[in-house]
Amino acid sequence: MLIARTREELADAVTALRARHGGLALVPTMGALHAGHLTLLSVARETARAVSQPAAPAVAASIFVNPTQFGPLEDFGRYPRDEAGDLGKLADAGCDLAWLPDVSVMYPAGDATFIEVGGPALGWEGAARPGHFRGVATVVAKLFGQVRPDAAVFGDKDWQQLQVIRRMAADLSLPVRVIGAPVVRAADGLAMSSRNRFLTPPEKARAPLLYAVLCAARDAMAGGQSAGDALTAGRDRLEENGFVTDYLALVENATLLQTDRAGAGARLIAAARLGGVRLLDNIASA
Repeated sequence: MLIARTREELADAVTALRARHGGLALVPTMGALHAGHLTLLSVARETARAVSQPAAPAVAASIFVNPTQFGPLEDFGRYPRDEAGDLGKLADAGCDLAWLPDVSVMYPAGDATFIEVGGPALGWEGAARPGHFRGVATVVAKLFGQVRPDAAVFGDKDWQQLQVIRRMAADLSLPVRVIGAPVVRAADGLAMSSRNRFLTPPEKARAPLLYAVLCAARDAMAGGQSAGDALTAGRDRLEENGFVTDYLALVENATLLQTDRAGAGARLIAAARLGGVRLLDNIASA
């Protein structure tokens, strides 16, 4: 596995991989890798395979904890970091290139451009974390420009983020396919996240309730209950079990606009705090 820490090292690595493999797919991460991230690598390899025939596809992963997507009271300093462990997992998963810029490489002196996003970035995470998607869109656009992948893979767990990145890539005519990969869950249903390690044992036992509430709301709506009633029941259940709910909503898949019509074009999304950990999850509404 090639490892690049400077723009020059990255350019040389990408050139070598292109010559050898043809297609290249990127998995952007903030590190603290878990099984969900490794699934993204598998999806990326299959995506790149279609581009790189007849050569074997190449997959790159970036590790960068992006300071511009964290608010002043958020957990940038606490966000888990394990570079050695992450590199070992990437190598074991067959990753071809690890891109590990530091802040001075990603945001060099004099850097003055940010991407302002609207549309699917408004509301939900956009309201709960002002400036978050500005930072996400900017760093992802930088990664696309640096690595120049044919495709990039993001997890469906951060559903709103995925739609923001798809919208940005389309609006700016960026030549990259943005692919979503299914949520990876533990056996109890808890969506995998780097922040799950901060849950205490009692909290970890309760955390799967967020997924259970989403499933119950979906099933209730399928049985004829209104979206409003199903969501109210879900919020009540979360609050009764010690969660502080930021939102539990039914939204249109791509626009994130609130809707009362479940079906193939809608998604149930949720964010709730349990102790000191903020959990996100979502499922298809039908």
